[in-house]
Amino acid sequence: QAQLVESGGGLVQPGGSMRLSCSASRIILSIYSVNWYRQAPGKQRELVALIGGGGITHYVDSVKGRFTISRDNAENTVYLQMNSLKPEDTAVYYCNARFGRDDLWGQGTQVTVSS
Repeated sequence: QAQLVESGGGLVQPGGSMRLSCSASRIILSIYSVNWYRQAPGKQRELVALIGGGGITHYVDSVKGRFTISRDNAENTVYLQMNSLKPEDTAVYYCNARFGRDDLWGQGTQVTVSS
C-alpha cells in the first residue's frame, strides 16, 4: 500500500527555520504533483505550496519568499524549507500527492512557531 510520511516538525522560535520532509513508499513520487497543506486550529486547511511533475512550483502569497518546495528524486522525497518563520505559520502540515486517480495524504506533522 502506497504511503506518505511527513517528518521534521516541532517547535521553533520566530525568525527560525525548519525543513519538512515528505517521503513516499511504493510509488515513484517524481511523477506525482505534490502539495503541502496546513491547518491551524479553528481554520480551514489551506494549500501552502505545490510542485508539479515537471518541477513547476506555486506558493500561497503569505509564504512567498520564505518557503521553498523541492524534490529529491533519488530519495523519493519532497521537502518544504521554511525560513523566517512567524507565529501565524503554526499549524499541522500535511503532504498530499496526486497522479491520475491517486490522491494520497500523509498523517501530518505539527509545526509550532513560538518564543
